[in-house]
Amino acid sequence: MTVVGVLHPGSMGAAVAAQARLGGAEVLWCPTGRSSATEERARRHGLTAASDVGELTERADVILSVCPPAYAEDVAVEVSAHSFTGIYVDGNAISPASMARVAAVMSRTQATVVDGSIIGSPPSALKSARLYLSGPADALPPVASLFAGTAVQAHPLSGGIGRASALKLSYSSYQKASRVLAAVSYALAKDYGVEAELLDIAQGRTTSYLTETDYIPKVAARSWRWSPEMAEVADALREAGLPTDLADAAAAVMSRWDDLKGASLSTPEALERLHDSPDSEPG
Repeated sequence: MTVVGVLHPGSMGAAVAAQARLGGAEVLWCPTGRSSATEERARRHGLTAASDVGELTERADVILSVCPPAYAEDVAVEVSAHSFTGIYVDGNAISPASMARVAAVMSRTQATVVDGSIIGSPPSALKSARLYLSGPADALPPVASLFAGTAVQAHPLSGGIGRASALKLSYSSYQKASRVLAAVSYALAKDYGVEAELLDIAQGRTTSYLTETDYIPKVAARSWRWSPEMAEVADALREAGLPTDLADAAAAVMSRWDDLKGASLSTPEALERLHDSPDSEPG
């Protein structure tokens, strides 16, 4: 039986660990320093308590790190201090650069590092989540097999460390920001009593803007007038006492396209123009 250690069983970590257990693995966790809520989750999902991180690292074949992004490197340091030699899966929402630092920390041991990203809600009998994996090719199948037939759908990626993290943050940059933007939009509409009309307009769309990649060049070509419109949006938000940061940021992004009025570009060309130019001065 494969032994999996999870650090730590928060709402996502516990749910993913529970799916590994359903797949036939024994799942360990470490109660030291954890809250009563964490303990209750671990008990509810049938996880086995280890006496400390040392026992967990000694017994586990695979360690899955699922924690707030700010603590990802600290967890890796703690695990590396115990000379873990199995497969270490960092499943946190961290940047490729942060993932590289985690891999560097774990290189102090004989561990094999896998870059992981979890996309979706905590998996359960009613909901599934995707687990993207990148890193050494021979390490991905053993991790994916832990979740065969469960609510966690494992998707190995080619290309090595950093690919899974980049995918997670690429998605999060849209999904999380758009949720906040929607809240600000409805707050402004509510102040003027037009939230029902805004909802009616929105319900006329059936797909996400994230699927409409062919529209990106059109955005670039129209940014010369859309950027000033976003400045007007910021003014309206400011007058209502609402945060202007998202509108200001959108205008700043569009300013990178402001010389493309009427231009005919491909999607890759439009995306390339968003990058800093090699001779740009730091702000």
